[in-house]
Amino acid sequence: MLYVVITFLCLGILLYFLLGGADFGAGIIELFTHRRNIRRTRTTMYHAIGPIWEANHMWLIIAIVILFVGFPRIYATMSVYLHIPLLLLLIGIIARGTAFVFRHYDAVVDEMQVVYNNIFVYSSFLTPLFLGIIAGSVVSGHIDVQADNFLDAYVFSWLHWFSVAVGFFTVALCGFLAAIYLIGEAEEEQDRRRFIEKAKILNLVAVICGALVFVSAQVEGVPLVNWLFGNAVSFTAIVAATLSLLLLWVLLGRGQSKVLRFLAGFQVTMILVAIGYAHFPNFLLLRGGDHLSLFEAQAPASTINALGWALVLGSVLILPALFYLFYSFQKKPLHDYEV
Repeated sequence: MLYVVITFLCLGILLYFLLGGADFGAGIIELFTHRRNIRRTRTTMYHAIGPIWEANHMWLIIAIVILFVGFPRIYATMSVYLHIPLLLLLIGIIARGTAFVFRHYDAVVDEMQVVYNNIFVYSSFLTPLFLGIIAGSVVSGHIDVQADNFLDAYVFSWLHWFSVAVGFFTVALCGFLAAIYLIGEAEEEQDRRRFIEKAKILNLVAVICGALVFVSAQVEGVPLVNWLFGNAVSFTAIVAATLSLLLLWVLLGRGQSKVLRFLAGFQVTMILVAIGYAHFPNFLLLRGGDHLSLFEAQAPASTINALGWALVLGSVLILPALFYLFYSFQKKPLHDYEV
């Protein structure tokens, strides 16, 4: 049953990045959209994420609950030593969601709409930034549980070049995913072309940020190169991600939205597989070579069994309803979302 719980944990993290990440990316695209196109972009964006933006956070909640119940030592260590970026991440999620609702459903249209817009777009940028910083910190080996001062324990555990580079890489990937997804949501050819161009630009930005991740890993002593190229599985995943990227660029001009979505999701999945496999089952890498493993830091067997059955039965009940939610709102005409 432990493997069932770990599978749900990995799927929760992956799906939050693919769906919630594209959700954040829609705000990132709006942040860098020219004023003359902003209204059309918002209309398309509302059609894509408006009905299900809150459902995307279900995957994050599942991952957090699994860590809290099934792996309490890992959860506690992250909550203590990464509490600053975690708090900023949660504030960003709340601020973004609140601004999204108020600017779309507020009965009074006044100058507050500008405030809502700014909160939405900037929190859409900062939230995945801190999400990436947390992810980078988890595998960076900078968390020092023996630290005897505030800065070493609670600031430098996450504020370093590698984690910041991973943060910006995450922002670029979220924007890229959103642009790919929005290509299929645009009804006008002009809008579809704009999203194609944004996808190309954000993909190039992601490549540049990815290069900065490698440079910062070398500077910080993070064995990223060995993780990605030191074993057959990670190496194969990187090759697959690279080939999917080349194919995506070939097909991007044709605007085949379903194929493009699959390739973009596959590319991000392979990147996560390549990085995660190298140090699995170690989930949290600590300073000095210590680590917290999913196999060693698990809760008692009775708890893991109960959690595993709850996840299996819950997915049987929830997933069909979630799929129907996606399906039903895709049938709603685009003009119903005009703002």
